[in-house]
Amino acid sequence: MLHPIFSTVLGHPELLADHLANYAALVRQETAQAGRGLVARIVAGVLAAASVMLALGLIGVAVLLGVLHGTFHWVLVAVPGVAVVIAALCGWYATRPSPSYGFEDLRSQVEADLRALHAAGVDHDQR
Repeated sequence: MLHPIFSTVLGHPELLADHLANYAALVRQETAQAGRGLVARIVAGVLAAASVMLALGLIGVAVLLGVLHGTFHWVLVAVPGVAVVIAALCGWYATRPSPSYGFEDLRSQVEADLRALHAAGVDHDQR
């Protein structure tokens, strides 16, 4: 006597094909979600690095202008300050703990399928 899974696969192969297609769609969806999060963090890291370089250049120019003119003006602090704030925000976004994209939906689906297979096997063995 065949296990119920084998008789189902042999009798209705389209069910297995649909199931595998659904698994592929779930993997594609969760990979896209994880990829979007990773790309956003990489972009934030690049922007943070560029903003730090810009801030360093602007701070150097502000110091040179302040020394050259011998006076202090608020713009000499505000302009580099904006670049520092942008760098800090981008750096925070790039380094914050990311939400776990550990393919939880896929993992739960595989576990549900394994439980169903195990239950079908137990029911088959008890007959």
